[in-house]
Amino acid sequence: MAASSRGHPSRRGRPPPPPPPPRKKKKSQQKRPLWRRIVRGTFLWGLAFAMLGAIFLGTAVYMTARDLPGFEQLKSSQQGQMIVVRAMDGAEIVSLGPSYGKWIAYQDIPRVMKDAMVAVEDRRFESHFGVDPIGIARSIVVRIRTGHFREGASTITQQLARNIFLNNNRTFGRKIREGVLALALETKLSKEQVLELYLNKVYFGGGAYGIDAASRRFFDHSARNISLAEAAIIAGLVKAPSRYSPTADVEAAQERARVVLSVMVKNGYISEAEAEAADLDAVRLAKAKGQNSVRYFTDWVLPQLDLILPDTDEPIEVWTTIDIDMQNAATAAIRANVPGGAQGALVAIDRDGAVRAMVGGTDYVTSNYNRAVNSVRQPGSAWKLFVYLAALEAGYKPGDRITDEPVTIDGWSPRNSGGSYAGEIDVRTAFAYSKNTVAAKLGAEVGFGTVAAMARRFGITTPVATVPSMVLGSSEVRLIDMTRAFASVAARGRSIEPYGIVKVTGTDGQVLYRRKPSEGELLVPSYVAAGITDLLQTAVATGTGKAAQIGRPVAGKTGTTSSNKDGYFVGFSSGLTAGVWMGRDDSKRVGGLQGGTAPARAFAAFMRSAVRNRPVEKFDTELRLPDWQLEPDEEAMTTDPDDYYFVDDDGNLIEPGGAQQIPEPRDYAEPLVNVRRGAGGVPPAANDDFLERATGGAGPH
Repeated sequence: MAASSRGHPSRRGRPPPPPPPPRKKKKSQQKRPLWRRIVRGTFLWGLAFAMLGAIFLGTAVYMTARDLPGFEQLKSSQQGQMIVVRAMDGAEIVSLGPSYGKWIAYQDIPRVMKDAMVAVEDRRFESHFGVDPIGIARSIVVRIRTGHFREGASTITQQLARNIFLNNNRTFGRKIREGVLALALETKLSKEQVLELYLNKVYFGGGAYGIDAASRRFFDHSARNISLAEAAIIAGLVKAPSRYSPTADVEAAQERARVVLSVMVKNGYISEAEAEAADLDAVRLAKAKGQNSVRYFTDWVLPQLDLILPDTDEPIEVWTTIDIDMQNAATAAIRANVPGGAQGALVAIDRDGAVRAMVGGTDYVTSNYNRAVNSVRQPGSAWKLFVYLAALEAGYKPGDRITDEPVTIDGWSPRNSGGSYAGEIDVRTAFAYSKNTVAAKLGAEVGFGTVAAMARRFGITTPVATVPSMVLGSSEVRLIDMTRAFASVAARGRSIEPYGIVKVTGTDGQVLYRRKPSEGELLVPSYVAAGITDLLQTAVATGTGKAAQIGRPVAGKTGTTSSNKDGYFVGFSSGLTAGVWMGRDDSKRVGGLQGGTAPARAFAAFMRSAVRNRPVEKFDTELRLPDWQLEPDEEAMTTDPDDYYFVDDDGNLIEPGGAQQIPEPRDYAEPLVNVRRGAGGVPPAANDDFLERATGGAGPH
């Protein structure tokens, strides 16, 4: 037992076995941090969406590529709208629209032209697949940093897709379609075919599509033998054809070309020495063809098509009001009479508002800025038209007596030309000799706001000040607006709306638009129109406008601004109204320039030719005054002064015999109306609705 006990100890006496060690969980069963789970989930969902997007994009590209025209079909497609502009007699005056040169195959396009275009527009052209992810990323970074897209991300293929299939609307949807089309084009065409299409179809301005048309347009030779300097100029046009056009701004075109050359050097297409050898100053530009003064008119009239026609790419013919003989006469008159170093403009409007001639400068090729419709300059004394219209409407008559004497209004003391004063004269003489003091008196009496409202009523669209000096033409105006105002006087006080398009037709003769004739609103009573015509006729017959005489009745007004910066003459004869302005674009003084000299002579030279085949017309200057204004002389001599009364600013009567029978001395800026007892008030020149529209609903400003 003892042995047994030693060899086999009892179980009861053994210590319990230690517990087994805990089993380690697998790594995947451990709880991950929250951020890691978010990142993982985002990655998986992003991957899923990316796969769906790729499937969708691939399907869209496949479907688009399947329906795309082939290379030969794309070569024959054209962009742009052909517009033929015709004169009033139907003669073609200009043809505008796409100009295509000869198609140049890829292997015949000069290497410098291909390199210049790729360098400046899409330097990764050879490596991308239609869209440039690097360029897109860079554009987004710039957007985040600056808040604006300052760098474009469109590849040459995208631009080609936009030029052929899309428009230039900057919308997200258009960019998506542009990208899909670019990818589809790259799957269907080779890089060489894409670049060949692009260089033969991209727009370079001036109506030129493709490098050959651009080379012929700007350099007068084919693009097959284009130089490095010329290639840089053409490649620089794509970004902004109008801004960098060498025919519009040579300096801007050269500056842009230098950018192109530097980019070519940076990307290894040419060396520094080659870039320096490209003499941009030595590039000879082609002389502009067909860029005569009638282009001032077409530049003014063609944008109006957007307002009268629905969107269409079909060729159209625009029948206009321009008279070629009058246009030539206007051009010759301006060039023959404008002082050296100055510019001149002329616009002629027929009795129904049809614009018969428009010259916006001395040379369209040198400067296509249209001074007849865009420039705003002071009209000088030509503005007195509105002062005297307001005075005549308030009751003055051409024969009424008024004193030409020194006057001060609100601290302003106008002076007459020459510094002399004529004493007591009639209104007609004061207007004919353009007496500033009399105009100041009349303007103060009727109210400067009333004068401004009259100008608005007659079509002045620019801001009008109501300070005393406004009566002498200190507010800037457009020549076409002043001419319109005088044309309304010639139309016996009815409003005239200048227009240049009579009708628009398709090539099949279908009329797409026809102007409807309309009778203008009556702006002032007939007796006011007759009175102002009397004054205007006298100004030409015996006053400051003598140089405008043409051997038949002429009515008009001169205008000269301080220091002879601007010269004006506007007048009418035989149903035709013409306005002439001369001056410098920088508003510097022009020696000897006065409205009664060069502008009046240009007016006469133009009108002699323009109206030579029109019947001579006498002006209607018979007043035919209304009952309220009629007053026999003997009654004026014998009637008791107490039969007259005054109306205060609020329209209340000041009874005779009362304490206020004789008005207190007043400032000229405070209008006072004197009317006959029992006659009623002065009738309005136009109804309230028309005046509200004519003055913009807010009164003069």
